[in-house]
Amino acid sequence: MTGGERLHDDGGAALGVEPVRVLIVDDDPLVRAGLSMILSGDSEVDVVGQATDGAEVPAAVAEYRPDVVLMDIRMPGVDGLAATEALRGRPGAPEVLVLTTFDADEFVLRALRAGASGFLLKDTPPGQIKQAVLRVARGEATLSPSVTRQLIAHVASGPPDRSQAGEQLNRLSTREREVALAVARGRSNAEISVELYMSVATVKAHVSRVLTKLDLNNRVQVALLVHDAGLA
Repeated sequence: MTGGERLHDDGGAALGVEPVRVLIVDDDPLVRAGLSMILSGDSEVDVVGQATDGAEVPAAVAEYRPDVVLMDIRMPGVDGLAATEALRGRPGAPEVLVLTTFDADEFVLRALRAGASGFLLKDTPPGQIKQAVLRVARGEATLSPSVTRQLIAHVASGPPDRSQAGEQLNRLSTREREVALAVARGRSNAEISVELYMSVATVKAHVSRVLTKLDLNNRVQVALLVHDAGLA
């Protein structure tokens, strides 16, 4: 990560060497101020910069070197979807949490497919916003299984290509496939460890191999691929 080494336990807040660096991107000054106030009051998070439009994101990322970008979807200039696609296509890109007013925003699923690690509703309680930022900085998704199902039900624009998704999943070993299916059900590493009778370290290794073999960025994209294959 660009913000430096961090130490943390498997499921809790960072025990940190350095705070998670956050860039807030939103065209509404009140939203930016509110998020900044919420996050700046915590020693584990450092709001390093703000941007008002997706067009400002590349320069802001280069200047502030954030670990996580809180990205509004609906902005009048370059929207969050285009900005997320451009950002996540770059090597060493920070994680992206998309912000939306409605959990069925038609652009959310496209942002997740583009590499965003999850989304936050703008009325999310402050404590949950901080925890979501910390989870994303650790490489975890922020979507619960119920939220994932709701997004897919409301946002999917057409039938998935199940044969292509199935071919991708066939790259995995039997154990890696089991881990991928558990990830798609929203299981944490600790929960997968118990469910599949393996250590948390082994789960992490399997998740890493799944992402590499499938050429994916994060656990959300694994869940979407499993759904496309008709297995979730």
